[in-house]
Amino acid sequence: MIELQGIIKYFHRGSINEVLALSGVDLRVRRGDFITVIGSNGAGKSTLLNCLAGSYPLEGGRILLDEQDVTAWSEHRRARFISRVFQDPLLGTCGTLSIEQNLALALRRGRPHLLGLGVKGHDRELFREQLKQLGLGLEARLRDKVGLLSGGQRQALTMLMATLVRPEILLLDEHTAALDPKTAQQILELTERLVREQQLTALMVTHNMKQALQLGNRLIMMHQGKVILDVSGEEKRQMKVEDLLERFYTVRGEEFSQDRMLLV
Repeated sequence: MIELQGIIKYFHRGSINEVLALSGVDLRVRRGDFITVIGSNGAGKSTLLNCLAGSYPLEGGRILLDEQDVTAWSEHRRARFISRVFQDPLLGTCGTLSIEQNLALALRRGRPHLLGLGVKGHDRELFREQLKQLGLGLEARLRDKVGLLSGGQRQALTMLMATLVRPEILLLDEHTAALDPKTAQQILELTERLVREQQLTALMVTHNMKQALQLGNRLIMMHQGKVILDVSGEEKRQMKVEDLLERFYTVRGEEFSQDRMLLV
């Protein structure tokens, strides 16, 4: 479904601060894959998602969607089939608009917004039905400004907005990292349910190795702009955190010991 061929991305190219963020990444994502993406800071995880979404232009390589070359497509054009949820709960919603107005915008994703944000009666019923499944009582607060919600409520709303119109690809960039542990777990459970029920194709960046192993059907590890591990199926289910750590430290040229487990 999605194929990345030799993706190269530089930052500050030609300057003393030049950084090679992605070094010829090849990745084939099958329809229905739920891929967790792990790696240290600067490994290229978020850059990979940004290149896929069209936020960053490439210095080399191609991106194919169902064998169609979309490399030159703008971020806006790709947004018709790609939904994103960011680390910061504030980025996925508009705080000055109401809950129902935010959902109305999400419902129009990929279509002209025209001049207004009017919410029709049948749309409002759809919003109530969808919000009720979150279990947060937001179905009774449709006209409340989103800026009044907590971070967890806002991120749950963002997840709903991202999947209200089923996307071809769902990108999750450390979308629970800014939340407290209890709320983060609730958002992860919501994520897993939405991906499963809608049979979504998803890539989720995380620093949490336990999450990376527990969620999804496939895991990739990145280091210095390259994919250094790609496991799925039974191999992934059999892996332990210490297996991932050992692979990580080995590629860094460092010795792995059980003491490293204390850092997890």
